[in-house]
Amino acid sequence: MIRLKGCWVLVLDATRARILRNVEGPTMLSELVLRTPARKLRDIMADKPGRSFSSMGWGRRSAMDYGSDPLLEDEQEFLRQVIALLDCHRKAGEILQLAIFAEHRVLGLLRPMLPPALERLVLHEAALNLLQLSPQELARTVVSEINNAEPRR
Repeated sequence: MIRLKGCWVLVLDATRARILRNVEGPTMLSELVLRTPARKLRDIMADKPGRSFSSMGWGRRSAMDYGSDPLLEDEQEFLRQVIALLDCHRKAGEILQLAIFAEHRVLGLLRPMLPPALERLVLHEAALNLLQLSPQELARTVVSEINNAEPRR
């Protein structure tokens, strides 16, 4: 059985994050919930990228395309905010270990974004979406998942 003292648990998808503290501590479980504003592609793309002048020709202008996927950029910005919050608590000495449970795609986006200092604290990660569980059920599930997992190298 793994000791979970100082272990925080991050459970997230592309628009919502739940951060559990004191999962197995003596005090009552506490939870932080972060959500990205509900935005649709048409809302994100409402601000058009603009127009540019042609390098050749007589002042001709043409519409500019989006440089990348606006929804992906929105998701990455949300993940940056979650990481910044966790890193702030790590710097304060509150996070000694971190367990991450996320959708497979979101986990793939999150991994390269984690700063090395947070990466070193990752005790366990799993491609599971557990957001729909109640706080008590979530705490039981993550503790069970962590205790039954192979040790991370």
